[in-house]
Amino acid sequence: MLQNTGKLAGRTLFITGASRGIGKAIALKAARDGANIVIAAKTSEPHPKLPGTIYTAADEVEAAGGRALPCVVDIRDEQQIGAAVQRAVETFGGIDILVNNASAISLTGTLETPMKKVDLMLGINLRGTYLTSKMVIPHLLKSRSPHILNLSPPLNLNPIWFKNHTAYTMAKYGMSMCVLGMAEEFRGQIAINALWPKTAIQTAAMDMLGGEGVGRQCRKADIIADAAYAILSKPKDYTGHFLVDEDVLRAHGVQDFDQYAVQPGHPLLPDFFLDEAPEMLAKQMEQHGATPAFKPSSTTPNSGGPIESTFDIIKAVINNDVVNATQAIYRFDLSGEHSGVWFLDLKSGSGSAGQGEPPSKADVVMTMDSSDFSKMFAGKLKPTLAFMSGKLRIKGDMTLAIKLEKLMSRMNKAKL
Repeated sequence: MLQNTGKLAGRTLFITGASRGIGKAIALKAARDGANIVIAAKTSEPHPKLPGTIYTAADEVEAAGGRALPCVVDIRDEQQIGAAVQRAVETFGGIDILVNNASAISLTGTLETPMKKVDLMLGINLRGTYLTSKMVIPHLLKSRSPHILNLSPPLNLNPIWFKNHTAYTMAKYGMSMCVLGMAEEFRGQIAINALWPKTAIQTAAMDMLGGEGVGRQCRKADIIADAAYAILSKPKDYTGHFLVDEDVLRAHGVQDFDQYAVQPGHPLLPDFFLDEAPEMLAKQMEQHGATPAFKPSSTTPNSGGPIESTFDIIKAVINNDVVNATQAIYRFDLSGEHSGVWFLDLKSGSGSAGQGEPPSKADVVMTMDSSDFSKMFAGKLKPTLAFMSGKLRIKGDMTLAIKLEKLMSRMNKAKL
């Protein structure tokens, strides 16, 4: 871990989305220096699925040695941001650092993304970042060491990072464009940079997106907190950079990155936007045995081919409990050597699976090459990785798609 140096002692950080995850990790790192932390987030009451509130985060900040000011803030609301900024200035005498961490995500295609979700992502990621920056900048200009740090990626225009989730990429890149423009606008006055993780980070959002077992492929939020600390400790002329956590820490002498892994030694899931050849990364992950979805069956393949053999295995594990827990119908549109349409009905009766159209309209349609389908169900290709690398396209309810991955994980544990 990067050691604290005390450089943030007495400084005031305004952090959006700081009630949990990466935002809270950055807050706690700064608090160990004795910093003042404005926890600007929406969660004031316990959430049924997500841990932490602004008040529990404030308790942790103060236990770590900092001073905390919890503020209920929806960064789409100009009045709420303004009130929180005013309280911060009145309480701590000013603001030195803004961390734009709050973000919304929906990894869905154009036709599958409701405009409500498009508006949410653009409203939080782009507009919220711009608005919060606009309202904090007048106070940063009065600071001796002002910084803005956006948790957003380098602007990689490879189409593969757009084609499966155009709305999310547009919204996330909006945060990066704020860095690009504002860094030049305020050069010499405020350090404005972006930070992005090299690998997936385990957060509540990642657990919801990636399904059961994804945490083993992630690093802890501490790596982002350490990298952010290093950046925020620099002078204000360090600006306009799009930084990756691992690169920042290597430059500061960190060599042991296993200490940041949720499960040291386990292959890691690369994050979005960083590599121009994500399919090569996927191949490398497969070669390293990245988290099998379930173990290959010892059953000898029958004459019907690998896809039919796979569905024979699936049929053997379908039962009422699986149907009741899943309540979804899946359609698989396969191309390549063993092309065809297959279905998995985990909604009707005791469930069924086979070749052809599903008995009712599918809740989720998955499109991929037949060889990748075989790898996925043989435990050689993680569904999350297949989706991220563009090998798997998903249309329909993403929550139900994640349920299928959870089912695969249970099948793996059963050693089928």
